[in-house]
Amino acid sequence: MTEGFRLLMLGAMYENGGNATHRHLDGHPQMFVYPFESQLGTALVNDALSGMFPAKYRWPEFRLDADPREDYLSIIDEECKVRARTPRVSKFRHVPFEMDDGERREAFARIVGAGGRSRPAIVAAFFRATFEAWRDRRVSGRESVYVGYSPVLVVDADKILTELPDAHFLHVVRNPWSAYADTKKRPVPLALARYMLGWTVNQQHALLFKERFPKRLHIVRAEDVFRDPVGTLGAVCSALDLEAGGSLAAPTFNGAPLPEVYPWGTIRRATPEANLATARELAPEETDAVTAWAGGYLETFDYKGFLRG
Repeated sequence: MTEGFRLLMLGAMYENGGNATHRHLDGHPQMFVYPFESQLGTALVNDALSGMFPAKYRWPEFRLDADPREDYLSIIDEECKVRARTPRVSKFRHVPFEMDDGERREAFARIVGAGGRSRPAIVAAFFRATFEAWRDRRVSGRESVYVGYSPVLVVDADKILTELPDAHFLHVVRNPWSAYADTKKRPVPLALARYMLGWTVNQQHALLFKERFPKRLHIVRAEDVFRDPVGTLGAVCSALDLEAGGSLAAPTFNGAPLPEVYPWGTIRRATPEANLATARELAPEETDAVTAWAGGYLETFDYKGFLRG
């Protein structure tokens, strides 16, 4: 059952500022903000994009004959489950987080059992159960919108917005030079051509679905979030009839200020200066190759003069 369930789902290509934007929303008093990436996908996801993007980042598929506890176990949700079950090996072990994953599973099964099984109902139950089981979560008492983030999920935004009529989707795009320079810092980075293929596919889906859902799919540039998070994200909040306040100004976790966004992503300092410096780390031949791949999207998102500063 999804009655009364309001969702703001974020998506962004890797290192496009999705995690930073998610952390800027974290302290909003009217939002239930998921603590980590909400990796809702399951191993049953199998379509034309499966070879390009990991299943954990996709809108989930479920077995028709499964029961609620099996549904719960099938949701990959790697970051949160690792932090809850084996905190010592989690990259988030340095932040306080008290949640019993077994308790969350039981809450999920109860919620699904009461409302019935469907994909949107399962997703709604997953978010509701998380915030029911999260013991040390800061609470304002005014929360009404659930907020999740998963990379590349914009490719499934049409499913989300069709199945959840009260949902909104926020897509974050970052200039491709900084984005590729940051993805190179991963232990096993994607090759330039592979990365830029994913970047362009994300923007194509975002623009297509923006035409289909003009009032419910929102696109922001990471550069604008870095420059003016209150103004940029405040406009999104207003579209959801939420207040736009000072809580948006800085990245936080569970309302506590973060000195840097890392390890929620490779972006450490979400500032315009750091963003431009990152783009300029590329060798000239890499810059030219990224420019060629990005093509007309540079004009669409007003990036043609970005490298000039």
